[in-house]
Amino acid sequence: MLKIFFLTILTLALVRAQETEETITYTRRVGTASLPQCTDGYEWDPVRQQCKDIDECEIVPDACKGGMKCVNHFGGYLCLPRTAQIIVSNEPSQPERAPETSASRNNFVIRRTPADPQRVTSQSPHQIQCVAGYEPSEQNVCQDIDECTAGTHNCRADQVCINLRGSFSCQCHPGYQKRGDQCVDIDECSIPPYCQQRCVNTPGSFYCQCSAGFQLAANNYTCVDINECDASNQCAQQCYNILGSFICQCNQGYELSSDRLNCEDIDECRTSSYLCQYQCVNEPGKFSCVCPEGYQVIGSRTCQDINECETANECREEEMCWNYHGGFRCYPRNPCSDPYILTSENRCVCPVSNAVCRELPQSIVYKYMSIRSDRSVPSDIFQIQATTIYANTINTFRIKSGNENGEFYLRQTSAISAMLVLVKSLSGPREYIVDLEMLTVNSLGTFRTSSLLRLTIIVGPYSF
Repeated sequence: MLKIFFLTILTLALVRAQETEETITYTRRVGTASLPQCTDGYEWDPVRQQCKDIDECEIVPDACKGGMKCVNHFGGYLCLPRTAQIIVSNEPSQPERAPETSASRNNFVIRRTPADPQRVTSQSPHQIQCVAGYEPSEQNVCQDIDECTAGTHNCRADQVCINLRGSFSCQCHPGYQKRGDQCVDIDECSIPPYCQQRCVNTPGSFYCQCSAGFQLAANNYTCVDINECDASNQCAQQCYNILGSFICQCNQGYELSSDRLNCEDIDECRTSSYLCQYQCVNEPGKFSCVCPEGYQVIGSRTCQDINECETANECREEEMCWNYHGGFRCYPRNPCSDPYILTSENRCVCPVSNAVCRELPQSIVYKYMSIRSDRSVPSDIFQIQATTIYANTINTFRIKSGNENGEFYLRQTSAISAMLVLVKSLSGPREYIVDLEMLTVNSLGTFRTSSLLRLTIIVGPYSF
C-alpha cells in the first residue's frame, strides 16, 4: 500500500527584533521593592531590562515524543514531523490579539501571544506554497487534491481510484488481486473451504453447487439432502430416502424392473415347482394353489381328498358308497350271487346242503381299499387272516385271480395269515379286483375247504 508522508509547512512570521518589540510586563512586589514579571514562556533579562523568550527545546528534556522534532518559537514550542518545512517571512507587526492557535489538515498558522517579542501573523501578502498533492484554497491554506474526482490519476480501466491525503491509490475491484500492475481474478475455489461440496469460480466472484440429491441451503454455502420421496416420488410402490438419493422397493410378490423405479410381478409358479402340491396359479403380486376335482386345498398348498360319501353321496339306496383318493364309487350292498347268500356285511356263504357248493369256496368276503398312484414299491398293502381255525389243519394262501401282470405278491406271514405286497407301481385312475384264496386241509387229507377274499383295489389318479 502506498504510504505518503506529508510535509507540513510551518510559516512563522518574525516581524521585528526582540529589542524593538513591545515588552509586556507586570510588577511584582518583594518587600518594599517592585520587580518586573514576564508572561508564560518568557523570562526577565536584567541586563537588557526586558522579557526574553525561553528556548524550551533546550531546557525541557525529551520535549517531543514519537520521533517528532522540537521547534522553538516565542512564548512556547511545537512538536512537528521531521519532514516539516519552515518558511520564515518578515512583515510589519500587527495589532495585538488574544492568544490563538489554529490548524487545517497539516498546515499550521500560529499567532503569538501579546507577550511575544516577535509576532506570527495569520495573514500573508504572498501565496502559500503547498507540497505535491495539495493546493492553496481561497483561505490561503493547503488542501488535498482529489485526483480521483479530477481525473488526474493514472489508474487502469479495470482498477478503482481511492483518494488519499496528498495522493491516491489504484486498487482492484472485489474478487480481483494485483499482480504487478495488472488486476487478476482471485480463484476463490482454490482457497477452501468456501463451498461444502462444489465450488464454481467466476470472474471476480464464485458460487457453490451441490451434488445430485442435494440442494443449497439458505446460506448458499452448505448442502442439504433432498427428500425425493416427498418432493418427486418416482417409485411405483415404496420409496425410501437416503442421503443424497433414494431407493425404490416393491411389495411382496413384486420385484424391481430394470429401471429401478417400477415393479414387476414375480411369477412364483415359474421360479419353483414345489410351491403347490398340484397346480400353481400366478396372480398379480401373489400366487394360489388349486387342486384337481375330488380334492380341496388345505393350508394354501396341500391337496386333500374330499370324502364325497359324506358330502355328496349319490349312490342309490341299495348301493354302498366307497370313497377313494380323488373320487367315490357305488357298490351293491349285497354282492352275493347264487348259490351264495349274504350272512353278514359283505360276507357271502355257499350252503353245504347245496351240492353245487362242494366245488366252490365255502365263503366269499368282499373288501375294498384305495391307494394313491405311483406308490413306492415294494409295499405291504393288505393283510388276510383266517377267521375260523380248525384243529390239525394246514392253511395255505395264494392269489387266485387278478394278478395277470404280476403287480402283487402274497407272502404268508403265519399259519393263519398272509400279506399282500405291491411289487409294481400302479397309476390311476384304475380298479383292480384281486381274489385271495385260503386253502385249509387236515393232516390226514380227509378234510379240505377254501375261502375267498375278493379285494377291490382302487388306484387314485394322483400321488396324493
